[in-house]
Amino acid sequence: MQIFEGIISDRGSKYAVSGAPCKNADEAKAFIKQLCRKKKFAKATHNTWGLLSSGEGAIKNDDGESGAGMIIVRMLEREELKDHIIVVTRWYGGKHLGGDRFRHVQDAVHYYIEHAFS
Repeated sequence: MQIFEGIISDRGSKYAVSGAPCKNADEAKAFIKQLCRKKKFAKATHNTWGLLSSGEGAIKNDDGESGAGMIIVRMLEREELKDHIIVVTRWYGGKHLGGDRFRHVQDAVHYYIEHAFS
């Protein structure tokens, strides 16, 4: 498991991105459970994730951040990154971000791909 914290801050909201090799929905649930053992992540507003499973196809969970899971899946498809979960965590800062929240999800995934595999 790799975790990159404090990568984006906007109007009080803070973002982190994490990920690990993962093959299916059960492993994804186990990953989220392990991530949320860290109190900070358990208290996050959203732990949005996506996985491009070789066996099960696209699997995602928006965790209340509508549409964010699909953004992660599409980015995984573009990178042809299979069997690896990426989770974008957001702590809501009290001000709505509108469409900027989707740009932040994209930026977080880019950050993960750039730093986790270099």
